[in-house]
Amino acid sequence: MKYPQKINYRIFTAGKNEFPAMVDTLLGCLPEDEVILRLVFFGMPPDNTEYLKRRTLLREKISLRFRNSQPALSYVAQPPLNGALTVEIHSYRPDEEDCIEFNRIEDFPYVLLRTHTGRFLFAGGLQGNILNETLANQSQQVFEIVKALLEKEKFPVNSIIRQWNYIEKITGFENENQNYQSFNNARSEFYAAADWSNGYPAATGIGTDPGGILIDFDAAIFTSPDTYATPINNKLQIAAHNYSGNVLAAAQSKKLTPKFERAKSMAFGDKKLVYISGTAAIRGEQSLHGVGLEQQLHITVENIAQLTGDAKPVMLRAYMKESTDYEEAERLMKTYYPDIPISYMCADVCRDELLIEIEGIAVTQ
Repeated sequence: MKYPQKINYRIFTAGKNEFPAMVDTLLGCLPEDEVILRLVFFGMPPDNTEYLKRRTLLREKISLRFRNSQPALSYVAQPPLNGALTVEIHSYRPDEEDCIEFNRIEDFPYVLLRTHTGRFLFAGGLQGNILNETLANQSQQVFEIVKALLEKEKFPVNSIIRQWNYIEKITGFENENQNYQSFNNARSEFYAAADWSNGYPAATGIGTDPGGILIDFDAAIFTSPDTYATPINNKLQIAAHNYSGNVLAAAQSKKLTPKFERAKSMAFGDKKLVYISGTAAIRGEQSLHGVGLEQQLHITVENIAQLTGDAKPVMLRAYMKESTDYEEAERLMKTYYPDIPISYMCADVCRDELLIEIEGIAVTQ
């Protein structure tokens, strides 16, 4: 089997309980016959002090469960809308030819997969000093960790295929500096030394309440001639890295553009896996104003269809600006994407006027 057929994506949600009990419930849902590459937990602590306590407890439970085979682990401070704690699982069914290694940098576990088609890196939960640093400084700190990890495993910066960026109070400001723009400036500066002629990563930049700056990423180095990555544009939208200053805020007197593609695919012969970036109701570079959730969702789904082509979504996340929109969004999403696992989070989207943002993963059948 080829890589897209050997990787699985699942979502489970626990009802309201004490945090340790909810974690235990979700750990009981993990597949026993597959290798866990990545776990992303979504929950809502009241502040950063409690966030760090829960992150420590989560790490302890994962360490006891997996010992020397710990997956990439993230705890994202976003409230699930259909439960109290959600876990997203990325797992893999290895062949005899596959080699899987588990390692860590500082306090962050990550996974390396080697196959006959390439080397694949799964990293997550990367964070700086949440309690004592500004979000601008945290952005710089987390990219220093990303750089150190890539250098340690001999992956170039432009091998990053997919990046998830979680940003506390994304549309808020520290003094005159917008938090998302501070992050975009740090990302642009980190990417500046690399050659991105084959496109930037697919990416999501989404808000959290507490949680500081957190980055997850997947990277790949291909060794087979029929295995390669391709950036995907949407003819209905301007690429985010080509935005004009009209739709950008300012931070440190800079307006550097968000460096990501609308989607990016990995081809494995006749099969492909598509990472769908965070997608919303944007045409050209302008958001749809003055329309409700139903119309924004319709335009968002049209944008996603432009990106996936003949690939079918196998997992989606929907980020809702207002929790009161959840039931309507779930009803509409089921009409567009029946029988696909979808998680629903309440989160600030990078523009105030956007009500919903959707990201996901698609594969050819």
